[in-house]
Amino acid sequence: MSTIDIVVNPRGKPIRRLPKEVTLPATAPVSDLYKTVAQKSGQSVHRLRITKGSDGSLLSNGSETVHDSGLRAQSVVYVKDLGPQLGWRFVYVIEYLGPLVIPPIFLYLLRPYLYFNFEQIPEPSELQQIVCAALFVHFLKREFETIFIHRFSLATMPARNIFKNCGHYWALAGVNIAYWVFRPDSPTATDSLHPVLYYGGLALFVFGELANLNAHLILRSLRRPGTTERGIPKGFGFGLVTCPNYMFEIIAWIGIYFLTGLSWSVFLFLVVGTLQMWAWAKKKERRYRQEFGDKYKRKRFTVLPPLL
Repeated sequence: MSTIDIVVNPRGKPIRRLPKEVTLPATAPVSDLYKTVAQKSGQSVHRLRITKGSDGSLLSNGSETVHDSGLRAQSVVYVKDLGPQLGWRFVYVIEYLGPLVIPPIFLYLLRPYLYFNFEQIPEPSELQQIVCAALFVHFLKREFETIFIHRFSLATMPARNIFKNCGHYWALAGVNIAYWVFRPDSPTATDSLHPVLYYGGLALFVFGELANLNAHLILRSLRRPGTTERGIPKGFGFGLVTCPNYMFEIIAWIGIYFLTGLSWSVFLFLVVGTLQMWAWAKKKERRYRQEFGDKYKRKRFTVLPPLL
């Protein structure tokens, strides 16, 4: 078991200079297959997805050996060009930038122009300024975590996704929330919000943000820099649900929902975001079960007991 010849075919559109065959040591990591194909075809390794011809399963660009991945002499692999890529970190920074700056711009700079149809446009209420600060703190924290805390299992994502991601955050969390919550006739335009909504909302927001940060720090500690390997997450919230970072994110947004006097615009973003995080968490639960087997304590709820 010294070296093996692997047959390489394109999947989808042709890839210029794609080699028809690659020879590798059987003990080489699969990452060497990616690097060799990328080098010979002149493509970035991040643009390539390689699957096995035998069953169509993905060959992970990691440390598993070529032999252990199931490849043998004359095994066929298919290479797909994923198109132009952008770094995950860059995409996150851009998508969070919109809802970070849109609320203060709407509340302070564009207020006379957005609400010109009102006979009188009062100064922003104290509650509107608190909500604006909460939104700013939330997305500033997101930016901080993206730059300094998160470690990504994949280096890049398709460049076209940035438009979809930015559309979600800039429109739904930025323009949609800021316009309606900061209107002169919004429930937040008064400082007499019900004490339960006000103090309850503040408590949920602060708790959710701090607990979410703690969950992200735990997840960071599970993955060594420059690797895709991870351990079983343990700590506050991880014994209850698969993704407590999502659970605490939802709690923080429930707090904002209360602070805005139960604004429908915040509720819309909360529902859409919760459903998306639920879908991600279900996939992560399946991945944990496959990866860790009996070592992993299965969770009945993935993001929000007793519902999801």
